[in-house]
Amino acid sequence: MVAAIGSDSDKEGYDAIVDLTRVLNSSSSNPRDTQIRTRQILLSLFPPWLPPAFKVMFSRPVPGLSCQLNAWVTMLTCQWLMGPCKVNDVEVDGGCVGKGQGVLVERCRYLEETGCASVCLNSCKVPTQEFFAKDMGLPLTMTPNYEDFSCQFSFGLTPKPAASDEAFATPCFLQCPSKQRHWGDRCPGADMDAAQLV
Repeated sequence: MVAAIGSDSDKEGYDAIVDLTRVLNSSSSNPRDTQIRTRQILLSLFPPWLPPAFKVMFSRPVPGLSCQLNAWVTMLTCQWLMGPCKVNDVEVDGGCVGKGQGVLVERCRYLEETGCASVCLNSCKVPTQEFFAKDMGLPLTMTPNYEDFSCQFSFGLTPKPAASDEAFATPCFLQCPSKQRHWGDRCPGADMDAAQLV
């Protein structure tokens, strides 16, 4: 994150991640720039050969198993970032039920700590969905609930276009620190025209 942003935080641990995320979100020229930079950060977490190899060896030949595998890996490795979560069954493309292809984040720590719908959309939802679709070869839909801060990951479900995804129609939170510090009465990417976001 420091390399992508070009500066460091004076905070430590999880607080530093939240601080750097806010800087990334508020310093980008538009929401799409934040999404692209965040996807690059996600890619930097893996050896360069891994995503394309996974796509060829797993995603294409055994997509259902690949979705289950990614659900379990997400649940086991990302609780430090998102908080308690569990693998569950979800609807997937074609209207079928994908057994064990979902992850329910019970109360997203990342969303709660950042306190910003724009950060959720542009530094998590959109770039993560794109990372899985384009780099790992699996569709993923993330459905944040801004009422209770839960989030449903559905591996094997293609995301709706931004114009019809309810997450993009969410106004900025009243307590949003990005809005308060940088943008006056609005937060970039939270209540903008969906066409500007993707």
